[in-house]
Amino acid sequence: MNQPLPQSAPAPFTFRVNPKLDLPALAAIYVAAGRVRIGNFLSPEGLPEFYDDLEARDDWWHLMRTRDGVLELDGAAKAAMTDERRAELDAEVLTLARTQFQYRYEGVRVPDHDATDTNDPLTAFAELMSSEPMLELLRAITGATALSFTDGQATAYGPGDFLTCHDDDVAGKNRLAAYVYGLTPGWRVDYGGVLLFHEQDGSHIAGHVPRFNTLDLFAVPQLHSVSMVTPAAPHRRYAVTGWLRAGDR
Repeated sequence: MNQPLPQSAPAPFTFRVNPKLDLPALAAIYVAAGRVRIGNFLSPEGLPEFYDDLEARDDWWHLMRTRDGVLELDGAAKAAMTDERRAELDAEVLTLARTQFQYRYEGVRVPDHDATDTNDPLTAFAELMSSEPMLELLRAITGATALSFTDGQATAYGPGDFLTCHDDDVAGKNRLAAYVYGLTPGWRVDYGGVLLFHEQDGSHIAGHVPRFNTLDLFAVPQLHSVSMVTPAAPHRRYAVTGWLRAGDR
């Protein structure tokens, strides 16, 4: 009887920044506008697998605000909801969104900065964002010389998910800029999920449609939101989002 051959361990993920990025040009855009979108941010190796991993994960939490505070639902809790409770919760979320900061989306926390499981693409991406060469690159583009670390989470916006207008300026967090690394292929503006930047008086907006392998950087504070994803969307809007921060972790 033939014995099964030993299987090698999965190759670790190693993401690399696109070496063709024009850092002075990107810095000039950021200085002028307070934000910049960087296309083809990473070399393509491993990115399809990163997307497939996000699609396949079963550890997403659905996050939203209620009258009682932040509600985090894992997959089992969400599946166990009755239709009546789901409708009640939807109504409460939308009612609060009329007058308060509100959000509804799915998230997976990026592993701690000392995590070593680089067979997990999300961990490998977190390691890249925390590396000194990446911090130097981000300082060069944003001019944020006080930048000492980044944090973040994977996010997935499905139909009905959204993020209302806010500026990310939270006391004690020392946020210098925000980032959104997009991993969403084949997306149209009609599907919603657009990263919107707001004028202070609310009279004008500018938007970035979700794309694959893009990095959006924008200064904090800056008013922004994510428009509601529509039922027409063929899949969820995937990204890793977080902040460039000063001080200690």
